[in-house]
Amino acid sequence: MSALSDDWRDGLDEVDAALIDGYQSGFPVEERPFRVVASELGIDEDDALARVRRLRDAGIFRRFGPVLNPPVIGSSTLAAVSAPDDRFDDIAEIINGYQQVNHNYRRDHEWNMWFVVTAGSRETRDRILSEIEEKTGCEVLNLPMLTDYYIDLEFPIMNDDRFARESLDETAVSATRISENATGDLTDLDARLLVEIQGGFPLSKTPYRDVAEAIDADIDAVVSAIERLLADGCIKRIGCVVNHIVTGFRNNCMVVWNVPDDELDDRGEEVGSLPYVTLCYHRPRRPDQDWPYNLFTMIHGRDADAVDEKIDELAGDYLPFEHERLYSTDKLKQTGAQYEELVGSGN
Repeated sequence: MSALSDDWRDGLDEVDAALIDGYQSGFPVEERPFRVVASELGIDEDDALARVRRLRDAGIFRRFGPVLNPPVIGSSTLAAVSAPDDRFDDIAEIINGYQQVNHNYRRDHEWNMWFVVTAGSRETRDRILSEIEEKTGCEVLNLPMLTDYYIDLEFPIMNDDRFARESLDETAVSATRISENATGDLTDLDARLLVEIQGGFPLSKTPYRDVAEAIDADIDAVVSAIERLLADGCIKRIGCVVNHIVTGFRNNCMVVWNVPDDELDDRGEEVGSLPYVTLCYHRPRRPDQDWPYNLFTMIHGRDADAVDEKIDELAGDYLPFEHERLYSTDKLKQTGAQYEELVGSGN
């Protein structure tokens, strides 16, 4: 069946398509953003807002607002445990119980539960990992990001692409080193703002004014802070966050590669520039835990065979090294980054 005939597209028109593909980022940062969007789309402000609400309620948008950048704001890590089948659900419940765990997936591998922990400090992050080990009785594989080559789940979906960005030719990359001890150099306003907006903006004609009122701040100060946080990389983008599973990109594979250290940056930048590679980053080897891999890539697709074909292409043309394919088999938890506090207590 063509992706164009999937049920999620029923009732969508050209304006909806323009919203979905054109406003995953770059949403206006000003008091009446939907007025600007409406003007660009040739509709009125009420219609623009109503459409975003409808697309969110239909599950096509997961939320409206910022995509935060946890490794820049504070301390984040990808972690895994090897959960016994007879305790798998109980262990998932323990891990998912932490607000700071924002993603958790079951993957087809000995290390079968993979989750992301985000926190305002490395100390809090590591405390959570230690508690998870104690509560579950499972050893934790801790793999903080060391270099970001390319990370972006923004891609067009109003098409018949079998895999993400099939219709694109190239993406821009850069090797960005990540500190485990990052704090984002946040002001008090920045910190209160990020905690308030981490779940998204209010869907109203004046979302930034609503946020300002919620944190008892001046609207101009909030707009300036958001613009600064975007420029500093604490916020990656602002827009309508698409639900890739609902829109057909149900197949994803995390591939881990054992790349010679002296080739890592060159290989990472080359692979990160390939449009079908949605994530590419360097994480540490853990030889004491029988983990020799240092480069991670991810590919998202509507067609499982297409995902495999692109991995074969990576292995054959770009990364001729030992690797393993960790297919996602179940989503256990998925939210945006969630913080309790970002200053003061170190959470």
